[in-house]
Amino acid sequence: MIIMDQIVQIVGALLVLAAFVAAQAKVLDTRSRLYLTLNLVGSAALAVLALLGRDWGFLLLEGSWALVSAGSLLTGERAARAGRHRQTEEQTGRDQQVRDDLVDPGR
Repeated sequence: MIIMDQIVQIVGALLVLAAFVAAQAKVLDTRSRLYLTLNLVGSAALAVLALLGRDWGFLLLEGSWALVSAGSLLTGERAARAGRHRQTEEQTGRDQQVRDDLVDPGR
């Protein structure tokens, strides 16, 4: 089990570091779904291991990191849905205006 823990630690750390390096290199935006997902998965894995190992400081750090990433993913998804809804409403309004102009061009 110790070897598996070490593998999970390395993979989790690599995910968080990959996101960080990509953001620093301007390859990923820190608000992008990929960046946040890499942080969430990596930090959540590390948080679970910290909990199992009773490493409270590390759990606080990684658990917080995971929660913030998850919250940002949810907030970003809600904002994206709201944006799509708003675009649909705007398009519907434009479509209605075109129909109105066709029916009564002098309005």
